[in-house]
Amino acid sequence: MLVIRNLLATLATAAVAIAPVVIALPAQAADPVVFTVGMEQDVDSLNPFTGVLAEAYEIFQLQYATLLTQSATDYAPAPGLAESWAESADRKTWTYTLRPGLLWSDGTPLTSADVVYTFNRILEGRYEQRNYGNYVRNITSVTASDERTVVMTVKTPTPIMSRLAVYILPEHIWSKIDGKAVKSYANEPEPGQTVVGSGPFLVVERRAGQFIRMVANDNYFAGRPKVDELVFRLYNNPDALGQALIKGEIDFAEALTADVFTALEGQPGITTYAGDYSGFNELAFNLGAALTDGTPIGDGNPHLLDRQVRLAISHAIDRQQMVDKILDGYGSAGSSIIPPLYTTLHIDPGTQSYDPALANQILDDAGYPMGPDGIRVGPDGKPMKYRLFVRTDSFSSVTAGEYFKSYLAAVGIQAAIKPVDENALFEIIGRGDFDMFEWGWVVEPDPDYQLSTFTCGKRSYKDGGEIYADLSDSFYCNPKFDALYDAQSGETDQAKRAEIVKQMQQMLYDDVPYVVTWYYDNLEAYRSDRFTGFVGQPEGSGSLILQYGTYSYENVEPVTADTGTQTDGASSAAPTPGATDSADNPDNNAATAVTAESGGLNLGLIIAIVVGLIIIVVLIVVILRMRSSNQADDKE
Repeated sequence: MLVIRNLLATLATAAVAIAPVVIALPAQAADPVVFTVGMEQDVDSLNPFTGVLAEAYEIFQLQYATLLTQSATDYAPAPGLAESWAESADRKTWTYTLRPGLLWSDGTPLTSADVVYTFNRILEGRYEQRNYGNYVRNITSVTASDERTVVMTVKTPTPIMSRLAVYILPEHIWSKIDGKAVKSYANEPEPGQTVVGSGPFLVVERRAGQFIRMVANDNYFAGRPKVDELVFRLYNNPDALGQALIKGEIDFAEALTADVFTALEGQPGITTYAGDYSGFNELAFNLGAALTDGTPIGDGNPHLLDRQVRLAISHAIDRQQMVDKILDGYGSAGSSIIPPLYTTLHIDPGTQSYDPALANQILDDAGYPMGPDGIRVGPDGKPMKYRLFVRTDSFSSVTAGEYFKSYLAAVGIQAAIKPVDENALFEIIGRGDFDMFEWGWVVEPDPDYQLSTFTCGKRSYKDGGEIYADLSDSFYCNPKFDALYDAQSGETDQAKRAEIVKQMQQMLYDDVPYVVTWYYDNLEAYRSDRFTGFVGQPEGSGSLILQYGTYSYENVEPVTADTGTQTDGASSAAPTPGATDSADNPDNNAATAVTAESGGLNLGLIIAIVVGLIIIVVLIVVILRMRSSNQADDKE
């Protein structure tokens, strides 16, 4: 077909040379409205069973809908693919009724069979349970009573059945990908196609380290979004991200550093926004890496198995100074693993305050005397020298590493900083080949997922001789904690459940698998002269993107006379990746190369030329088919 397309172009050029006219192409649709988001961190995978980064989850929820979602107002359960849901009188059965007429983006009906397939795949698969195992651990069966009705039974009553953050996948696509292939499946589109999904946008193109391009889903159950394309552009440093917003290369800048955020304040056409957020950062320790069956793995330093060492390190770290210096005050000092955004669950023990003198005393008493070189020596006779991994993808992580190094040196501990990217660090952690690392989590409104990452069952596992990381990154394993985890997952009285969750937080705080360093605001900025309609979560104070839902993406729209005044002649559509590069986008450029001219145009001549071209193309197709048939016969 490519040969015919090129030949047709040649014939068209020849025809124009014979007759002094320009062939008018059919009327083109208006330029697509493109909303472009700039960020520093690329996704680690577009496969929902593989990706673990917040940016990857942002794509997952845009691509695939869930049974229920969480309201923009207050995170309360809200309809998703299911228009209603109900718990039985004995609290052992949940029934979900899907919206009528649901379609996948390729036009295939989306039915209860897809929901059953997705949940059973997770229930039956080991790799698939890494990101979603906590949601299904209490489920005993998932069936469909008709095309719109899904019935799930549970072992015991549980509050999580209205919080099932499981992306429903198209059975007609994913059933072709078996349990072995899924581990390396990229879930990226073929050229000129989209990934099949049910969310508001569909991935149509990805270039690792450069951009991800998505297009609006005409079959989205909540209605087609108000922009035609959504592009995530990647920048390799915070300053470049800020400059891209000023220059108009992007319309929205996500997860800004404090200095860039401050520099953007007051810029014409730009609005800055510090949203309340559910994320925290931590310094994590290797508490004895092991597989789920207890088999030791990795090469962590045994000093860090000593709680007193970890407690001393916690007292050595000035959390408030890090908030002031690294975050420029856009956050607060950390303590427990549930952020203060969740007021009914968060605790603030506040006992491990910054006190380097106390840290030194703890180490002295625990048998780690100071050596002549200023580095303490453990009971095993080895110096307190530990590897500290930081993420090259994150400016704050690299900066935090230098602060940690200074704090630890003050109490006689040497930190050897090891910078790696996040993908590499995830693998390093999974193998247990580390002593300490800096990273963070974004915590869901329901605490179950975050709590599950500290259970014994979430340690690494072996499959086919290979070690695979699960969600436990400190390898904390405490049977008492696991028992409390089971208790909270079956407690439907929210007040009683909150007390259990608080007890679990206190246990983690006392055992120090993490030093929670800070809670941070999500610093965002956008071109308010171009786009409006953003929706925060929670309403009025929360982030505009990186939400538990796709509210801003569904509602954002260009600034018009009705929505606001556009200033400085700003365009409502940002450039599409590659649009200025003819090598990257030849079809796009070709489409705009021919223009219509009306002066002196002879309609009859145009019709004659077009008819002639059609006849020539038909003849070419016939000839090519005959040649193809003859070649096939010769080979046989």
